[in-house]
Amino acid sequence: MSNTDRATQWLFRLGYGSIFLLLVAPVAVVVATSFNATAVVTFPPTDLSTRWYTAFFSQQTWLRAVRNSLITASGTAVFSTILGVAGAFGVRHLDRRTSVAITGLVLVPLLVPGVILGVALLLFLSRFGLQQRLFTIVLAHALWATPLTFSVMRATFARFDWHLQEAAMDLGAGRLRAFREVLVPNVLPGIVAAAAIGFVVSLQEFIMALFLAGRETRTVPVESWLTLRNSLSPLVSVGSALLVVAVLVALGIAATAIGIDRVAEET
Repeated sequence: MSNTDRATQWLFRLGYGSIFLLLVAPVAVVVATSFNATAVVTFPPTDLSTRWYTAFFSQQTWLRAVRNSLITASGTAVFSTILGVAGAFGVRHLDRRTSVAITGLVLVPLLVPGVILGVALLLFLSRFGLQQRLFTIVLAHALWATPLTFSVMRATFARFDWHLQEAAMDLGAGRLRAFREVLVPNVLPGIVAAAAIGFVVSLQEFIMALFLAGRETRTVPVESWLTLRNSLSPLVSVGSALLVVAVLVALGIAATAIGIDRVAEET
């Protein structure tokens, strides 16, 4: 390797590392401020303490928000993954022009601002008295999560050898059995990766949840925003730190279950 190539490689690593640090720095600041001993949010913390974590878990409002976030994120992960798998599986049987058209239609929700989706869903669901419920937040989050799970599953199915499913059916297996015993085990890394993406998307989504959530169905981002309207409380830093931990745990479980290399490949 020439000196020029080495210099280019090190410059690339330096730039990549700098971008990574810029992305991680805000998260590190939030986590650090959650351990501040004082009631004022400052960085770096003057004294370290877990008093705000104790206060966080002693308040029913925040515990309810954590529960709501986990429920909606889990529901979104399951619902959007099912839709993504079904959609990607169905599209592969269509001709190219129809497949491209449907793929573009599936991606449309990603292009619509969350404010517009939130207002539209609120007006529509309120006509049936379905607003301010957890399952409506799941439906709203699935609008953004499903295009991502659909894209992941399309990429996963593109690498699957469909002759395996055909061979299973030639040997007497029905379509459902071939799907369950041949297709699913081979594309499981993609399914897990898609579910992890759906979970993370729902966990951090704020705008649509703000329009659709009620007093009993607020998620952690919504509760944090309402708290910040009154004061800059360390409890918001605690809630944000817990969201970061939840995301890391979800990704860690996925990586442990199927291997970090395969997760990276599928995503």
